[in-house]
Amino acid sequence: MAGEHHAQPGDPWQRLDSAAFGIIYGSVTVLALLMAMGSHPGSALTSAAALFGSILGIALAKAFAEVMSDAIEARARISRQAFARSWAHAQTTLIAANLPTLFFVAAAAGLGTTGSAIALSQIYCIGLLMLVGGRVGWRLDTSWLSAVLGALFAGGVGLALALLKHIIH
Repeated sequence: MAGEHHAQPGDPWQRLDSAAFGIIYGSVTVLALLMAMGSHPGSALTSAAALFGSILGIALAKAFAEVMSDAIEARARISRQAFARSWAHAQTTLIAANLPTLFFVAAAAGLGTTGSAIALSQIYCIGLLMLVGGRVGWRLDTSWLSAVLGALFAGGVGLALALLKHIIH
């Protein structure tokens, strides 16, 4: 099809496609953690550590659960390669936590407020969701309309979570 783009190994689209699960999972989780922080979160540095530590813990739990459940299902011993494969899949969740963590560290250094770190983190996660949603739309129909609709749908999920934080608090 004209304009169709199939990801090739080493292509940035292939990297996005491979990381899509973690980006979505991480972005939604970061938005949920920001919601749980409440209207008056602790210090910016404590928030940074809690945010990154929580996402790291979730990524480790995903990898551990995958390795263990695969071992049960296959009735096979756990190999280093099995754990490496699971971690490679789970670590993409951290993509969503890296910049938000830096936003909170910057706020702790006086380069903004905790409120601005929360807002920037929400914008970043919504942007990541829109990127993946747009990619899904493009891969389905190779049309700009599908890409835009996919981006709006996925971004809408993130926006709903961000708005819910403001409604609750």
